Amino acid sequence: MAWSEIITFTMVASLLVMSPGPNGVLLAKTVPTSGRAAGFANVAGFVAAFYLHGAMAILGISILLVQSATAFTIVKYFGVAYLVWIGVKALKAAYKGVVSSEDIAPAKRQRALRNAFVEGFMTNALNPKVSMFYLAAFPQFITIGETSAASSFMLVFIHSMINGVWFGAMVMLFSTLTAVAQRGSFQRWLKGITGVVFIGFGVKLASFKPNI
Repeated sequence: MAWSEIITFTMVASLLVMSPGPNGVLLAKTVPTSGRAAGFANVAGFVAAFYLHGAMAILGISILLVQSATAFTIVKYFGVAYLVWIGVKALKAAYKGVVSSEDIAPAKRQRALRNAFVEGFMTNALNPKVSMFYLAAFPQFITIGETSAASSFMLVFIHSMINGVWFGAMVMLFSTLTAVAQRGSFQRWLKGITGVVFIGFGVKLASFKPNI
């Protein structure tokens, strides 16, 4: 694989990572309520999900999904359901108010981190902009049957590391604003915005139709 292709991919992937999406919204909700460690668990989930997207694209499954209207619709609406579910949960939390961090027992910390990882993984696995990137753009950088698996996964690794650095920095930023972000009024506002944004992403994904 030529360096020009790697550099082009890195630029495109960087723009994709830095553009607004559900990953950043999830971190904005997680860090103030559950702490820096939970935020990094979210990021670890984001990173892990890239290898699922990459494996699907490299194995040609993404291409099959685009070419099969039924399969694509099933996957799409599964993603829609998850995004809307996250949004509804956030709106309900905003309506009910925020639980004080003092009410969270230390014994639940390990479970909370595991849940944060799963939530990060699912959010990025079903992230519309990442899904569409691996369905449409990523195959342009590889040739099924010709590009080696090592070269293909190198691109996935680059993408995942860009994501890890960007959102890791975002976790640090949010953690420095904890004092302000933990105020009850701010949390209700943030959860309300989170709910609306996630439902919006779900609606946007529901209306997406691939160019076949």
